[in-house]
Amino acid sequence: MGEISLTINGTQVNGRAGMTILDLAQENNIDIPTLCHHPLLTPIGACRVCVVEDESSGRLVASCVTPIAPGMVIKTDSPMAINARRLFVELLLAGHPDSCMVCDKGNRCELRKLASDLEISEVRFKRLRHFYPLDDSNPFIERDLTKCILCGRCVRACHEIQGVTAVDYAYRGFDLKPATFQDRGLADSPCVSCGLCVSLCPVGALSDKSTRNMGKETSKIKTICTYCGVGCSIYLSVRDQDILGVSPCLDGSVNGISLCVKGRYGFDFVHHPDRLKSPLIKKDGEFAQAGWDEALELVAQRLGGYKPEEVAVISSAKCTNEENYIAQKFARAVLGTNNIDHCARLCHAPTVAGLAQSFGSGAMTNSINEIKDAGCILAIGTNTTEAHPIIGLEIKKAVDKGAKLIVANPREIELVRWAYLWLRHKPGSDVALLMGMARVIVDEKLLDEGFIKERCENFDAFRKSLKGFSLDFAQKATGVPKEKIAEAARVYAINKPSSILYAMGITQHSHGTDNVIATANLAMLTGNVGKPSTGVNPLRGQNNVQGACDIGALPNVYPGYQAVAAPDIRKKFEQAWGCSLPPKPGLTITEIFDAAYNKKIKALYIIGENPLLSEPDITHAREALEKLEFLVVQDIFPSETAELADVVLAGASFAEKDGTFTNTERRVQRVRKAIEPVGDSKPDWWITCQLGKRMGKRLGKGFDFKHPSDIMDEIASLTPSYAGISYKRLEKGGLQWPCPTKDHPGTPILHSQQFTRGKGRFLPLEYKPPMELPDRKYPLVLTTGRSLYHFHTGTMTRKVEGLNILKGEGIEINPHDAKALGVKDGETVKVISRRGEVKARARVTEASPVGVVFMTFHFAESPANMLTNPAVDPVAKIPEYKVCAVRIEGV
Repeated sequence: MGEISLTINGTQVNGRAGMTILDLAQENNIDIPTLCHHPLLTPIGACRVCVVEDESSGRLVASCVTPIAPGMVIKTDSPMAINARRLFVELLLAGHPDSCMVCDKGNRCELRKLASDLEISEVRFKRLRHFYPLDDSNPFIERDLTKCILCGRCVRACHEIQGVTAVDYAYRGFDLKPATFQDRGLADSPCVSCGLCVSLCPVGALSDKSTRNMGKETSKIKTICTYCGVGCSIYLSVRDQDILGVSPCLDGSVNGISLCVKGRYGFDFVHHPDRLKSPLIKKDGEFAQAGWDEALELVAQRLGGYKPEEVAVISSAKCTNEENYIAQKFARAVLGTNNIDHCARLCHAPTVAGLAQSFGSGAMTNSINEIKDAGCILAIGTNTTEAHPIIGLEIKKAVDKGAKLIVANPREIELVRWAYLWLRHKPGSDVALLMGMARVIVDEKLLDEGFIKERCENFDAFRKSLKGFSLDFAQKATGVPKEKIAEAARVYAINKPSSILYAMGITQHSHGTDNVIATANLAMLTGNVGKPSTGVNPLRGQNNVQGACDIGALPNVYPGYQAVAAPDIRKKFEQAWGCSLPPKPGLTITEIFDAAYNKKIKALYIIGENPLLSEPDITHAREALEKLEFLVVQDIFPSETAELADVVLAGASFAEKDGTFTNTERRVQRVRKAIEPVGDSKPDWWITCQLGKRMGKRLGKGFDFKHPSDIMDEIASLTPSYAGISYKRLEKGGLQWPCPTKDHPGTPILHSQQFTRGKGRFLPLEYKPPMELPDRKYPLVLTTGRSLYHFHTGTMTRKVEGLNILKGEGIEINPHDAKALGVKDGETVKVISRRGEVKARARVTEASPVGVVFMTFHFAESPANMLTNPAVDPVAKIPEYKVCAVRIEGV
């Protein structure tokens, strides 16, 4: 389209077809005031404050909804336009309360600022006000519709960005207002408490309870959210060492204007009175406060008394890259052991193991911002809107643009509302479903033969393995009608570019590695790898689980997935660290606990993890910890695991230290210190470095870092995929690895020219059922997952009162099963497996299929992992959290 020429305020400007007058004015730095308008929302021209004079037609027009046209002569500040604006603002003020001095919005009120700019000192019209009762039913958000000016920003944001539709317009005429369904309180609506409506409200009709009467911040610190693996950029508003609130950072961020409820409101834990403020040493069965010198000397002395095979370290995906690097370096160079692992073993170990075999790299192949442009999305084993809410928004955008969404999930999750197809397969039948789809694609010649021939190997063996996956077999194994499986295969193969998204619904199985390989096979089969909006995209569950893997907190690899068993690699690290290193891979987390139970591991150093809620078969985990001779726990709260420790070391929260996190799309981003650590707590990297220096007789040096940036420089020197990353470069924004040189821009898409391993490798698979199936004694299947309102073992989110109000513990039961058991909604029941029993509140819902019950693992009062099966995948050693047999009894 050609340029469109017109005049604004006497100056000729050029625009493009489709632009509005407001768009063009803003592009040329010409100010036009607005109230209802927001650049990310559909313009509606409701407030009329943006009126300008169109001299070519002799009329006033709302600039936000009026397209530019050739020859227009626009005046934004003519007397006619200014007088009209004054009139519209006065009419708004006539219906608005005179409470500016006490309104929470205060000087941030856009209506008040506009009235001041227009020099409106009094309202000439009779007051016509609505008085509505205050809605404070939501623990975070207060609605005072008496102050509402009907700009519609909240309605449009909830519909267009969040896709929740919790609020809409109700009533007509003078009674028009934004309301929830049946005009109930916000707490009784589908609202997910994301706070987007509050951030966009131009007046005081919507406000954050948490920031009321707290004054204005003295600084805003840009950092990264400490919850899921999306890696949202946020600002922490700080005053006098207190975090007042959180707002999204739009510039170059993954999340743009959006945050989830945890990301916006889930940070009260930083100032919670239960925070560990100093080291604790257990004496005569009771903890006593200690100084750092005493605690560190005790830990150094005790850990130094064990042989390398008798000690282990568990690091944390909640810690920074730098802290995980120091933890694995300490284990290897000081303790002399490769017994170092972290919670990725319990969530995405099959991703690393499976994709490494197929592609050569165990990470998300594409970027989050590409999802919205996919033609088809296969979301399997992911409850995205709950576990990765911002990525859930990208999926909704894709559907709005015409993408076909296939949801494969046993539970009726929210994404089902957006799905073109819902495949409700039996828990643990993923390989049968995916290989059944592959069989259809091959049989109907929907495969990408050119891609397979040029870019892949071992296809003939894979094709032969598909003989065992007829549609009849797939239907029997999965419970999904074969017609739907075939349709899903066609939709995925034809509607390119096609993207696969998965999470722990795929990985947490005794055949989790096979599940991951099945997704890789499907993507290669259709040529959906190495191109925009395609790929196999594992969604990482914790803020730095990708980085903790990258940086070598694993028993078999150094940073950058460099094998500890490779002599040349080991020599490189020995030279860099000035020590000899063990050649044999160490134990995984599950093996560490078994070894502790058998008294082979005698001392354990746990950093930032709470295995007494996260391990499968918690009873076994507790018995293993109790058999240790020496247990050190480093955390920010006295967790269930910390209660068993001999020494507890007080760590600092993400807001109290510098470092980096690597998000699910391989983006390394800066975490910045906003406040000083509470009490005498210290950053985890400092604590482990102090231990390294005290125990450094084996090493001599290597822990004298002054700042985390120095640690990143060492990481870059030893890790090819991170070689081009430095704090100086990260000040300008995140970088996606591989970033091999200091001028490399990072890599948004993996495998674009060739796979990391050279050619992509098809791998034949066999269907393997879950290790534990229902029987007469345990007739139900228990599957576990996450909640939007809580995170991991609840160490942080359970300290936020509002999140506890929004979501409590419980077990979901299908109405058919509840009726057969005589269980009513809200009743307390006993859930019993072969490993233990817990009490939980029954939540009767059709979200769970008949025969399947569902629990989250966030709640210490009903710990789901007391029940789960510790049987592991033989390759990745991940436990089978997603399928175990249980029965339910009344209390």
